[in-house]
Amino acid sequence: MGKLLIFSAPSGAGKTTIVHHLLTKFPELEFSISATTRERRGDEVDAQDYYFISKEEFLHRIAKKQFVEFEEVYSGTFYGTLRQEIERIWETGKTVIFDIDVEGGLHLKRKYQEQALAIFVQPPSLEVLKQRLTGRGTDSEEKLKERFAKAEKELNYAPKFDIILKNFDLATACNEAEQLVSDFLNDKA
Repeated sequence: MGKLLIFSAPSGAGKTTIVHHLLTKFPELEFSISATTRERRGDEVDAQDYYFISKEEFLHRIAKKQFVEFEEVYSGTFYGTLRQEIERIWETGKTVIFDIDVEGGLHLKRKYQEQALAIFVQPPSLEVLKQRLTGRGTDSEEKLKERFAKAEKELNYAPKFDIILKNFDLATACNEAEQLVSDFLNDKA
């Protein structure tokens, strides 16, 4: 059985940037592509950024127990990790790395326990998080309010993770993440 690296955080905390950085530094990592029912944003590519599937298809796959974890993250919008995605990556001999919402990350940690390292990326403050999300310019005012409310709740989950990685300075957070990943990959347990 392979290993899993789980990076979770509220939207806007920097987890995606950190995960992309780690993928450039560690060839033994492969990104787990999540499935979602949400619409594509900007120049997102199917089967590269996400597996974009219809709500009906998503519910069908839930019924067939094809997800290791899934969640209705926002009203009517589902995200999940397909079991076949993890198996596909392990078959190549690589370690799976996740950029996943907080509840999904905790589900994966509970399921895979010692095989997984769960890292919570903590933003400097809720205010900084709000500035980052607003600055993206990708969400409507209504969607931003939904994200802020969810972020506030998610910050309370940080102590349930193996490690809290403070992202007050991106370069420092990336360096610390590199060390954590290196230690985890080299632990033969």
